[in-house]
Amino acid sequence: MNVDPVKSKRRFTYKGTEYFFCSDRCKARFEAEPEKFLAPKHDNAHQAHEADAPLDAIYTCPMHPEVRQIGPGSCPKCGMALEPETITLDHRPDPELIDMTRRFWMSLALTLPIFVLEMTSHLFGMHLLPPQTANWISFALATPVVLWGGWPFFVRGWNSLLTRNLNMFTLIAMGTGVAYVYSVTATLAPQIFPQAFRDMHGAVGVYFEAAAVITVLVLLGQVLELRARENTSGAIRALLGLAPTTARRVMKNGDEDISIDAIVVGDLLRVRPGEKIPIDGVVTEGSSLVDESLVTGESMPVAKNIGARMIGGTVNQSGGLVMRAEKIGRDTMLARIVDLVGRAQRSRAPVQRLADQVAGWFVPAVIAAAIVAFAAWAMFGPEPRFTYALVASVTVLIIACPCALGLATPMSIMVGGGRGARSGILIRDAEAPERMERVDTLVVDKTGTLTEGKPKVVSIFAEGMSENDVLRFAASVERGSEHPLAFAILGAAKERNLKMSDVSDFASPAGKGATATVEGHKISIGNDMLMRESNIDIAPLKSEADSQRRNGATAIYVAVDGRAAGVIAIADPVKKSAQPALKELRARGLRIVMLTGDNEATAQSVAATLGIDEVEAGVLPERKSDVVARLRAEGRRVAMVGDGINDAPALAAADVGIAMGTGTDVAIESAGITLLRGDLNGLVEAHGLSRATMRNIRQNLAFAFFYNAAGIPIAAGALYPVFGILLSPMVGAAAMALSSVSVIANALRLSRAKLR
Repeated sequence: MNVDPVKSKRRFTYKGTEYFFCSDRCKARFEAEPEKFLAPKHDNAHQAHEADAPLDAIYTCPMHPEVRQIGPGSCPKCGMALEPETITLDHRPDPELIDMTRRFWMSLALTLPIFVLEMTSHLFGMHLLPPQTANWISFALATPVVLWGGWPFFVRGWNSLLTRNLNMFTLIAMGTGVAYVYSVTATLAPQIFPQAFRDMHGAVGVYFEAAAVITVLVLLGQVLELRARENTSGAIRALLGLAPTTARRVMKNGDEDISIDAIVVGDLLRVRPGEKIPIDGVVTEGSSLVDESLVTGESMPVAKNIGARMIGGTVNQSGGLVMRAEKIGRDTMLARIVDLVGRAQRSRAPVQRLADQVAGWFVPAVIAAAIVAFAAWAMFGPEPRFTYALVASVTVLIIACPCALGLATPMSIMVGGGRGARSGILIRDAEAPERMERVDTLVVDKTGTLTEGKPKVVSIFAEGMSENDVLRFAASVERGSEHPLAFAILGAAKERNLKMSDVSDFASPAGKGATATVEGHKISIGNDMLMRESNIDIAPLKSEADSQRRNGATAIYVAVDGRAAGVIAIADPVKKSAQPALKELRARGLRIVMLTGDNEATAQSVAATLGIDEVEAGVLPERKSDVVARLRAEGRRVAMVGDGINDAPALAAADVGIAMGTGTDVAIESAGITLLRGDLNGLVEAHGLSRATMRNIRQNLAFAFFYNAAGIPIAAGALYPVFGILLSPMVGAAAMALSSVSVIANALRLSRAKLR
């Protein structure tokens, strides 16, 4: 193991990878047994590390994936909170989120009185208390806010200087630190300042309010960011929770209940009706219908017979099955989906805030301006030169403090989020509006997004009797069934107010349909196989059934007394809002791609109805994220819209994931934006909201940068040689207050923004 040349006693390079350690003890344990730390562990493994972290918990930075640390902490390069590479069901509250939340609320309570004191003075020209008394009160209140509440930011700012990675925390630490030290000096020793900087009472203007407000704003930003991380990991925990924890193993002496962890490849497992499939495998005995919608996204159940493949986490509906375990642990499809979601979320580095991007040059520029101001006043200023030089340089550093800059983005996001919520658009990720605005390709899942996600009767064809009689007989037979297609038939009968009859001699051959006696007639309802086994001639109905299948529907035959009587077509209907919404999005220049695990015929039928030219059909869950990755590799900015568990990897892999509020919790947790009503018109409004929000943010940043750019030379004394004007701290504080008010007022305009 080689020690990294960077002077950090907890930083090492092992086999070409950098590791950062949260403590000396952790570093020593890693150094003694590195392979024990890095060896793959079972999904449910959990061992104590320090007080509350797993031994094998490796944390990484979303923006700098090369940074890998054993245990939680912050990135030494950008200061962002690190996130774990692996999420387990053994979830514990994030200690950093708890700490930051506590710091935020306590700091907010102490900052509000300071804010009231300063704002009444700056905005209304009245003093609630004598200036020097107000300074002492502000000093008492601001000290714990800056030194305790803002301590993590001073640490990150110092680390940014050590690693030469200047960022927003450098600016925050510099601005709040200088403002606080200056204000403390002005409060304790106002007599050392020139007369021009003192008011009629002898008090010097202070910046306690600016230092405290900035600290509170940054703490709020950290709390929101850490909560978003918690929600992100919630998607993976929701996926892990889909898998059953126990299974029933078939033994020579009878069945036994065992833990999922105890299953080995080749074990025979019994799955009863209503139970979840415990693991991936193949059917060896029995037949049934299995609901795979949670994984595949498709609403129609799948018939399973001997030799059929089974997916862990799906639900056995009707018959009993015996299956042989073939894939366990990390090899199952559900585990692969979990891994895909985790990798996609880690690899999608958040877009740097503009303040972070310019910090690399803004901080050195401000420091350079302060040095130039000090030198100029020291050489050419009036007596006492040193005092004037010191005050001018410090004023430059203070006026560059990012108060309005800190308000610019969170205020717009907050107001925009409220505007979206009124329209049923939930923004879970503060960076989602920025990514959504830049999207040029929209990948849309079919089932549950473009379609209703629930089978409905779309057509009835009768031969020799009325449509209502065909539907009434079919509904009477299906009344006792739990099959999704039965619910569709019953729903259609209810819509037509048809009265169903009692049945007798009911039978339900698995995967074929059902038979019963209704009003003295022998009724058979099901697929081609059932009709053939019952010696029923379906030739008169064959062309109609084939036509419905070409249109993407499931065709069900109905026979009465051994004679074909009709065909009931059941399909997943397209949402009414889909066509106009997609038309408007295409008019805005977005490329539309439909993605589905359904067959080609059904997919093309839906695409033709909606005017979609690009279709990816028969796509497995792990391939959906591959399609998104391919489009992004082409230089496209991709938004993925979905509602199922099978969509979660693609939602996480896209530039921005959009979940339907009517979908699964996993999809919603994986997405940055949720359309609460499940209406595609919300997609159009979300796009409009993102554009309005980003336009407002740019206006706010322009305000903030204008005040900073204009204030720095004035603070340095650029106007003094010509006009004799020297910016006093009180005027500087008023200018900073005005910049913040401008940003807040502009952000509030978003609440009235039109989204379409």
